[in-house]
Amino acid sequence: MLPEDRDILQTMVRSLLLERDAQKQRVDELQIELLRLQVQLERFRKWYYGRRADKLQTPGEVAQMLLEFAEALNEKPLRKEDIPPSPEPESEQEKTTEQQAELRSVKRSKGRRNLADFENLPVTKHVYELDEQKRKCPCCGEQRQEIGSEQSWQIEYVPGHFERLQHVRMKYACQNCEQNGTEQHIDIAAKPQTAIDRGMAGPGLLSYIVTSKFADYTPLYRMEDIFSRQGFEISRATQSIWCGDVGDLAESLYNLMVERVRASHVIATDDTKQPMQAKGGTASARMWVYVGDDDHPYNVFDFTLSRDRDGPKTFLKNYDQVLLADAYGGYNGVVAGNAITRAGCWAHCRRAIVDAEKTAPEIAREAVERIAALYAVEREMKDASVEKRLEARRQRSLPVLDLLRDRFLTWKQQLLPKHPMAEAINYALNHWAELTVFTTDGAVPIDNNVSERQMKRVVINRKNSLFVGNERGGHTAAILMSLTSTCRRHGIDPQLYLTQLLVNLPTIQSSDLPDWLPDQWKLINATRTVDL
Repeated sequence: MLPEDRDILQTMVRSLLLERDAQKQRVDELQIELLRLQVQLERFRKWYYGRRADKLQTPGEVAQMLLEFAEALNEKPLRKEDIPPSPEPESEQEKTTEQQAELRSVKRSKGRRNLADFENLPVTKHVYELDEQKRKCPCCGEQRQEIGSEQSWQIEYVPGHFERLQHVRMKYACQNCEQNGTEQHIDIAAKPQTAIDRGMAGPGLLSYIVTSKFADYTPLYRMEDIFSRQGFEISRATQSIWCGDVGDLAESLYNLMVERVRASHVIATDDTKQPMQAKGGTASARMWVYVGDDDHPYNVFDFTLSRDRDGPKTFLKNYDQVLLADAYGGYNGVVAGNAITRAGCWAHCRRAIVDAEKTAPEIAREAVERIAALYAVEREMKDASVEKRLEARRQRSLPVLDLLRDRFLTWKQQLLPKHPMAEAINYALNHWAELTVFTTDGAVPIDNNVSERQMKRVVINRKNSLFVGNERGGHTAAILMSLTSTCRRHGIDPQLYLTQLLVNLPTIQSSDLPDWLPDQWKLINATRTVDL
């Protein structure tokens, strides 16, 4: 073969090899894109049709659960005295009848459990008697006497209603001075201060509107229809103004809650979209939540016009403890500027792995099982002291984390860089320092679910009410959601709390304001109940 021919052949071979490598790379890219689209499709299917829990969908998990249940059941000893005596039914029809009777008994017992507070309801008694004609005995015609009664109970609902409260302030003057022509001193009796100056809405009505919108997620236009059915129409615009007035009145209490949350050792935070009405559509504003620790048990919302880091930077000004949050990069400048310890969320890490399960099921199964081992420690030490919880994490969780990180590094080498599972693994490895903070501080939760649960309030309200009217409306929503959310945190009826708050807030001294924080209000009222 001539040298020229050999050079041409080598050039052709190199060209073919390069083309093969390009085609192989293109195939890999297409496979990655296919996997990415599958992950997105599964995510959308889950959002619309699936369960919300981040659990694997593989049938092997269910089979393993059934196997473990069968093994535990097989190992459990069966005692003869545990078996209730029951005669064999004589026929299949009799057996069916007995099963139906047992089912009805179970349903009735469940109904009784649901009526656990039956005895606490007020009673209206209705007595039914026979008239004189029907009391006559059909045999002898004599009047029959009462020998007893038959009682039954029924639960009824009486809808709410409006009332007009007429305030008459009596005037007083001295007749003697009037007769003598001297200067008259006329006094008028005072009435309690109202929550809204010269407003018609009473504290009960205001608290009902605020609770309905920000605790029960009922939009104001629906409230307008509800009020109209009850005989008095209150426009949504008027209700919106009243909510703003309540927010202005409670702002001092809200600011106190903000100060208490900033004093927490651990603050959990999250954010979501809160559309704001704008010309030609809506503007993309944000609602943030900051959840205080157990020593400062308040949930505070904050409304901002964007997702810039200026929001948390302003709220967390001078804060230097632990911030529990997701991987949003906007927190980086805040954390670095304030020397804040940033803690990560294992729920986000697990969610990323579960979302990519279809692309690497074996990896997903093993990773989720090892993460489940971390949560098993948390469940066991849920009620333990901070010191004991930290000791358990160091002894039992750290070995799991070390092994899990090694597995992450191994899997990363096995997968293509843009593989969906590789991206989920990179999320964990890139935030490993934040994800392991809980092993150095027993007060730090393993995940950020506590703040994510509070974000559901915003999401449900957003779905029903669509948007806030303006920046002031967003700030009002933040104040009133903070109060109702904190009430729910402490098991307080928000309507009862807000009614008493609005009755007393206009005359409360600033020194007495801490007594009206939801947790302190509950403690004081519980003490008064015991004293009574």
